[in-house]
Amino acid sequence: MHRDLGACGGALFIFLDDTAGVRMDAKPHNHVVMESDAMGLALERIAREIVRDADEPSALALVGIHTGGVFLARRLGRILERDHGLHVPIGTLDINLYRDDWSRLHTQPKVRATVLPFALDDKDIVLVDDVLFTGRTIRAALDALMDYGRPKRVRVAALVDRGHRELPICAHFVGLELKTRPEEQVNVYLEEKDGTDKVVLECRSAA
Repeated sequence: MHRDLGACGGALFIFLDDTAGVRMDAKPHNHVVMESDAMGLALERIAREIVRDADEPSALALVGIHTGGVFLARRLGRILERDHGLHVPIGTLDINLYRDDWSRLHTQPKVRATVLPFALDDKDIVLVDDVLFTGRTIRAALDALMDYGRPKRVRVAALVDRGHRELPICAHFVGLELKTRPEEQVNVYLEEKDGTDKVVLECRSAA
């Protein structure tokens, strides 16, 4: 198994390729592509980029998308305060009621609390999520935000961008760009809810 690592726009990217000629999607697989130290470094870099690109640091606010994005937003907030002296307000956002596949779900999704302890008007919002995939979660998050106010700007921070976009949405701040196949899963494990920090690329059944 060959692993190519590089940098693109500040983000680490990985392409996993089977040099033996057997397609990875031909059999189940499980690869750890990011561990705790790398995750911490990625979040520190994202925090630096957020500060660097902020027109008005005092207008910054972080909004984490349930569930993984909430924990990552809190971590970014601590890094911004520790390393950059910025106390950035943090909110949480549940997007389940704004999903465009609501009618296709076989079970009712669990609706969590949306908590935005600040006015959105004229804020420079950074939406935080663990994995950016089709873009539909971010679209739903944008719809939800607009019900609460009119931010000056909204940008997206994702720990992992795995590609396969279905909507014209991109992440402005990315920890890891990961080349994946549609049938693969990218699972982000976080200390706060899973007891460990890692990102795992999985395919549980043959394609």
